[in-house]
Amino acid sequence: MGDNEIGDEEDLSRVKSDVGRWPVFYYGVGHMLNDITSSCWFTYLLLFLADIGLSPRDAAIVMLSGQIADGFATVFTGELIDRFGHFKVWHGAGSVLVAVSFSSVFGGCLPCRIFSTSSVVETTSYSVAAAIFNMGWAAAQVSHMAMVNCISLNSTSRVVLTSCRNAFTMVANLSLYAIALVVFSVITGKSHADIQNQYRWIAYSSIFIGCCFVGIFHFGTKEPRLKMSIHGNDHMRISWAYWFKKALYYQVGIVYVLTRLVQNVSQAYLAFYVIQDLHMAQSAKALVPAIIYISSFVVSIMMQEVSWTGQRLKAYFSIGGILWVFCGASIILLPSNMKVYMYVISAFIGVANALMMVTAVSMQSVLVGLDLNGCAFVYGSLSFLDKISCGIALYVLQSFQIAPAADGGLSSSGYVSVTRYGLGLVPAVSSLVGVGVTLTMKLHTHSGSLTKPLLE
Repeated sequence: MGDNEIGDEEDLSRVKSDVGRWPVFYYGVGHMLNDITSSCWFTYLLLFLADIGLSPRDAAIVMLSGQIADGFATVFTGELIDRFGHFKVWHGAGSVLVAVSFSSVFGGCLPCRIFSTSSVVETTSYSVAAAIFNMGWAAAQVSHMAMVNCISLNSTSRVVLTSCRNAFTMVANLSLYAIALVVFSVITGKSHADIQNQYRWIAYSSIFIGCCFVGIFHFGTKEPRLKMSIHGNDHMRISWAYWFKKALYYQVGIVYVLTRLVQNVSQAYLAFYVIQDLHMAQSAKALVPAIIYISSFVVSIMMQEVSWTGQRLKAYFSIGGILWVFCGASIILLPSNMKVYMYVISAFIGVANALMMVTAVSMQSVLVGLDLNGCAFVYGSLSFLDKISCGIALYVLQSFQIAPAADGGLSSSGYVSVTRYGLGLVPAVSSLVGVGVTLTMKLHTHSGSLTKPLLE
């Protein structure tokens, strides 16, 4: 056999063996900057824009512009990575763009200082900043997710890598809410300038923490290379049509998009819900999300110790989806005089989120299988659908949102109903549909392959 072929049991054993703890750790921290800025984006952007005076519809335009830019950037990034490779280069470039542009999203309207302060100028300024931020975010996301399939060909190892990444997503989110809790406690948001100062400190602190972990990722993770001829075709890029002919591509796509819809829409309306609907203290908009991510972190760590098969992926996703259905129903029915139970519901939401996200992303790895030369397109195309659907969903919900009255109260009951539907009904229905699609899947995991380990 040639040098690039497996010719003995030792090589085969090496393919089937687990990835070491340190490579898993180094990979897992690589998405921290994206995660901490994304958490800030979905948790506080709409609230921030409402606090500085933008109408719900203008705020929705800002969110939608970012999501559309993100969606198209994922497709182009995935195509370019499949053509030219260099995962770490794309990840590094995207991270730099995220770090530079994210401060502009919460840093105030610069054109308003030069021209006039109008809703059109303000909305345009925030929309452009949001679009630039999301393009960098997409480059870092797709390159990082696609690396999983080239680091290991072992199904369990791939889930472990994904689970570790998800665990550090929880660390990123907890870091954000810890920062937010301190900032909201120290800086009072009485004036327009104070509110901008609050979010500016949150943004700068998040960027600093995220960049530190990006440095650890690039220091510890080596560039994966497709060293082997896969099915006799060395470095032959797989066409898009190949994936469109697979039923599993559509099934995994639906499940992944619905899972992201559950997390992003619920996260966007969580702060509104605890403040406007349940009338909880201001600290609750940091404490309640923190509980969600603490429970998610614990579950993600536990999932790293499971030996994964296709049936287990389906079972764990279904458990998470059904759990979200009950959580959604509780959110819709929960009266404000029983707001203390929101802390309990939050813990269950965290468990459901971890179960669904880890398994949904792992289903993408099962879909890719050994077709490594087209893996970036899979992640890019499904992320495109995720971003666009989420942007449209939030735009539609915000279109029915009613702005607070001038006295600080609610101008109508519509404000409450939209947040309840956004946090409760939309995630619950999406979870239920996702479970139904999951049960129709035929997932075949691979414990080994005809190629050598791909991490140099």
